[in-house]
Amino acid sequence: MPGSTIGAFETKEETARMATMNNRALVEAFERAGLEFIPENGGGAGIRFRERKAP
Repeated sequence: MPGSTIGAFETKEETARMATMNNRALVEAFERAGLEFIPENGGGAGIRFRERKAP
């Protein structure tokens, strides 16, 4: 998604990175919503809900 906030957040190209302040604000918003970032562990980095819903 060229030009989108999420697209800029996800890009690996240094020239297209979001400003640090904007990047941090987006991470904090995701974390307040109950999400957590997980490191690459062989399956790739990602994001998931902190608490899983009961089946």
